[in-house]
Amino acid sequence: MPAMDNGPLGLTGPVVHKDPTTAILYEHALRHDAAAALADSGALVALSGEKTGRSPGDKRIVREAQSENDIWWGPVNRALTGEAFAALRQQAVGHLDRAERVYVVDGWAGADAGSRVAVRVVCERPYHALFMRNMLIMPDAGGEPGFETPDVTIINAGRHPADTGIDGVDSPTSIALSFARGELVILGTEYAGEMKKGVFTLMNHLMPARGILSMHCSANASVDGQVSLFFGLSGTGKTTLSADPRRRLIGDDEHCWSDQGIANIEGGCYAKVIDLSAEAEPQISAAIRFGAVLENVVRDPDTGAIDYSDDRITQNTRCAYPIEHVDNAQLPGVGGHPRDIILLTCDAFSVLPPVSRLTAEQAMYHFISGYTAKVAGTEMGVTEPQATFSACFGAPFLVRHPAVYARMLAERIEQTGSRVWMINTGWTGGPYGIGRRIPLGYTRAMIDAIHDNALESVGFWTDPAFGLSVPDHCPGVPNEVLDPMSGWPSRRGYLEAAAELAALFHQNFAAYADVADAAIQAAGPASPEHIQRETAEPQPASAAK
Repeated sequence: MPAMDNGPLGLTGPVVHKDPTTAILYEHALRHDAAAALADSGALVALSGEKTGRSPGDKRIVREAQSENDIWWGPVNRALTGEAFAALRQQAVGHLDRAERVYVVDGWAGADAGSRVAVRVVCERPYHALFMRNMLIMPDAGGEPGFETPDVTIINAGRHPADTGIDGVDSPTSIALSFARGELVILGTEYAGEMKKGVFTLMNHLMPARGILSMHCSANASVDGQVSLFFGLSGTGKTTLSADPRRRLIGDDEHCWSDQGIANIEGGCYAKVIDLSAEAEPQISAAIRFGAVLENVVRDPDTGAIDYSDDRITQNTRCAYPIEHVDNAQLPGVGGHPRDIILLTCDAFSVLPPVSRLTAEQAMYHFISGYTAKVAGTEMGVTEPQATFSACFGAPFLVRHPAVYARMLAERIEQTGSRVWMINTGWTGGPYGIGRRIPLGYTRAMIDAIHDNALESVGFWTDPAFGLSVPDHCPGVPNEVLDPMSGWPSRRGYLEAAAELAALFHQNFAAYADVADAAIQAAGPASPEHIQRETAEPQPASAAK
């Protein structure tokens, strides 16, 4: 296998393998990585060690003169000095220089040739190299051009702990990003998702400066080119719902929206596979074959079979595969302006309707709010769903203030006339622990109804707590499921939960009151006091239909 004559980063110790093929990375993983194995499907099985999810509390951005006024500083983007970054970088490079072998993968972030970013990954583990070979757009796929000098370099020394004696480093895990240097340094975590989200964080800095909206969403298109976007955090269904056999998959997680339309940032998908079944998710199941990377799954050592229901390692089991593994993928990953925008939320309170239509003001309110529940295993320390608000459905990856992305989205919607919907993939019939998760089949039927324009001919009623327009009928979904109150043991219990959730919405949105006009602020839920007064009324919410 060819090695680089002059190692990247000034490395002189290891053998450096430049742009190894998938087959070679399999060979090296099975030969040199004790944790690697083959699944019976042909996918590579890998373990990420102690960290089986992202560590957002350990992310730092270097405070630099050319970018510091653009950064949304605070708990999401914590500052790091240039000196501290240099020390972390020295640690990472020193570790890689002591490794026996290092892998270099060059690829593009962005399917739109006019705005793509050249990314170089330098890492120690073959599985990490294969992961990023899947997640970036490879120059050898579809005749894409290569590059000599990257715009961004990821230095992944995840096996080496960060020095907590460095100013600003609170734990042995460190994810440090310098925009001036165009470098992401990873220490103390081998979870591959840190590289993927590091690239997205970079795009969230670069793209708005070019007048392009970067978004945490999946996207697909009908055979006649009608595009839909699916916004939502991990676990809300972006990957699952965008994998639709009737439509072409543009991408499952990260996109840009320019004057030309939608473009995928990535070259692959990173799907959750806990409880995966071929019947419920046939496209994802079929994509798990040679070239895919299964992360932190439990494998039968005798047969190679994967038990997708086994969460003894983590509930955040994942598979990274190139988008070419999806039979109806749209290549290149570009499309026109979206006709439908779907905000996905996983409501652990069982308050929000399974499907509702939003006004322009409600769309902005709920996009800025980004309500969902953190799903168990997505982040370290999360063991059950927790109500949370994540601005723009992606706060951990935003670099600029959420208002920047919200204004850009509002402008795009106004220019294109896109319809906006909210889909709740969370609980029905009571909160987590009492009710049940809304069946995937019902959610798919709601998405189909949106795409088929079936909801254009039905009546709508307004729910009393959040003011959302709810259809009174949806093909393939029992009418009673559409009314979130109907499954609760009591009307009072539902309204008390609604008042509690409304209070959380108001408390969260107070941080954005200075950047949202009165119409957007008024598009939120009713006051908790008003909702509580509704408990005296005997009629169900759907009586307004």
